[in-house]
Amino acid sequence: MTIILTAFVMGFMGSFHCAGMCGPIAIALPLHGNTLRGKAFGGILYNLGRTVTYGIMGAIFGFLGQGLVLLGFQQWISVIMGSIMIITALFPSLYKASYGTSGKWNSLVGRLRARMGRLFAVRSFSSLFIIGLLNGLLPCGLVYMAIAGAIGTGNGYTGALFMILFGLGTIPMMLFISYAGNMLSGTVRNRINKLIPVLVVVVGLLFVLRGLNLGIPYLSPPREKIEMKFKKELSGEKKEMTHDSSESCCH
Repeated sequence: MTIILTAFVMGFMGSFHCAGMCGPIAIALPLHGNTLRGKAFGGILYNLGRTVTYGIMGAIFGFLGQGLVLLGFQQWISVIMGSIMIITALFPSLYKASYGTSGKWNSLVGRLRARMGRLFAVRSFSSLFIIGLLNGLLPCGLVYMAIAGAIGTGNGYTGALFMILFGLGTIPMMLFISYAGNMLSGTVRNRINKLIPVLVVVVGLLFVLRGLNLGIPYLSPPREKIEMKFKKELSGEKKEMTHDSSESCCH
């Protein structure tokens, strides 16, 4: 639960980074409606679109982590993902060195941006939601670190929840940017941006502690408790599948 809650804090603190990276998109949003309430609804739809995309990615990568758990890596998957978060936060140059070098990747991102650009000409609530969905797919190092956290949860549903809370944490700042423009001074953003790697390291350490099974309540439960919890979840899923199949046979 502690790790899940840190996802929201990570998103909230990371939103100051988003203010610099995605701020121009938020400022240029074609907020639909002539009233403040209408514009607020449009801004919320855009940000919910991003959060939905994050949630889907969290589920996908969470189930990937769950597959690794089934293969017997339940102890190390959390340690490895936490270590990746720590390394990328402490040595960002390692990440940037290999980022965006693929021509196919750049082409895909270009098409994504072009699609978003066409939607900016359509002033409607649905277009704002779709812009948010697509914006969630744009390259972002902070999102990739959150995805590492979703994998580290070792569960598809928990991974989705992790990414959804991460997305919800970014909403207050992005809404503020949409309305107030670039009112946040560069000095304030720079100071907060310096705290983001610290927060990512803290989250990474929590994942490492969780994987080491040190017997620390809430932070690093014993391996037996983790395995029992996972077996209960797995048996619950099997029972549900058996129940569904029996019902289908009866019909």
